[in-house]
Formats: sequence, C-alpha cells, structure tokens
Amino acid sequence: MAALLVAAAARCQDARQLLTEAQRHAHVASVRYEGVALTSNAAGATTEKHWRFERIGPFGESKILIRFLSPAEVEGVAILILNHRDTPADAWMWTPASGRVRSIALESRLTRFFGTDFSFEDLEEHDASQYDSKLLGDASLDGAPCWKIECRLNQANASQYTYAHLWLRKDDYVLVQLENFQGSALLRRIVNRDVRKVQGIPTPHLIEITQPARRTRTVLRLEKLEYNIALDESAFSVEGLGRKP
Repeated sequence: MAALLVAAAARCQDARQLLTEAQRHAHVASVRYEGVALTSNAAGATTEKHWRFERIGPFGESKILIRFLSPAEVEGVAILILNHRDTPADAWMWTPASGRVRSIALESRLTRFFGTDFSFEDLEEHDASQYDSKLLGDASLDGAPCWKIECRLNQANASQYTYAHLWLRKDDYVLVQLENFQGSALLRRIVNRDVRKVQGIPTPHLIEITQPARRTRTVLRLEKLEYNIALDESAFSVEGLGRKP
C-alpha cells in the first residue's frame, strides 16, 4: 500500500511540474490581441463578434481586460477580470447604455459569454499551484505526441467545473485541447490550432470551442497579437473600466 501511495504522489508531482513548465514557456509580462469570434448554432445560423483582449501580470494574479469592438449592440462593452491565487476571481462588466459597472456573480460564470460558446469562467486564469493534478498518460492530437493531464481546482467554490482534462504537447508545451466536465458530463471542449511563434513563443492563433449538448461551435481567430508591450495598468481597474481607451 505504501508503494502505491508513493507512486500516486509521484504522478501528481509530475503533472504539476509539466503544468509549471508549460506556464514558464508561455510567460509574458503582457499580451494584446484583437479577436474575431464566429459562432454557429445547430441550425447553421452564425453570428460574429470582435473584441480587443489585454492582459498583464503572472498566472494566478493576472488582470484581463476585454473591450468589444463590434457589432453595434455590444460595441463598447468592457469586461474586467482580476485573478487571485487564494480566492475566486473577481469580474465586472461596464456597458455604455447604462454607464455603470456591475459585478458578475460567481454563480453566473458558466453562462455563455455574449452568445459565444465561451463561458465567463473560461476567460479566467489560474496558476499550476491552484490545481490538484495527475498525469493520465500519453496521448496524441492531430498527430502530435501529448501528455494528458486531469486538473481539479483546489480552491473551494472557485469553479463550477468538476474537473478538466488537458492535452499538453511534448515538443513545445503548448496546451492544444481542454475538456471541461460537470460531474461526468462534458460541457465544453476547447481545441487550439494554427500554432505559430510570436516573439519566440509558440502561440495558437485559432481556438475552437464546442458545447456537445447544445451542438454549437465558436471559432476565435487571434489577430494583431503582441507580447510584452506597454499597457496602462490603471485601465485594469473598476475605476478605469468605463474610461474610453
């Protein structure tokens, strides 16, 4: 029995080390891109949304700011997410119509993000130390050798997902697939494709997210991607959320 426990502990440590190494490879002080999200439903109808994404800070304590550029009904809407190591993330939204900032409740994090297949929670970030993780074994995705890892957030009430399975490429530590479960049900699958190096960092430029039960699909294309650029830190605050960029 003792030997089995030691082996299990080693597998958990290996998974934590792999996630930490993946974060090290992807570490940047800041990032900015413009996203084009095309969403289709089971009937084939599509919608398109454009936004600007900005991020500063380390994993686990990052600050994320999203501003919608189009279409007209969402233009100007801004989302602020403040991630924390020891507590669930805080999130706020500002809308031009109301001119007010409102908090996004934790229980609303699994709702669809403005009609896309992302949830609000999918936009949050966590450090490797915030997961209880274990290595499930070797896998392959699109012909690339991967590690398959199971992750569970170790903060109470921090997630409405029960656990996640992720595929980490062995050659460059890029996360190429993520599956989020609630109980035993698969809620969302995220696949990262079109990996290109930007400033030496392998980066997916095409993100596909599906909800199998809804039979919907969103494809997010990243454009004008930049790393380690100067961003106004005061904009990443509740007070700065309604300020025009």
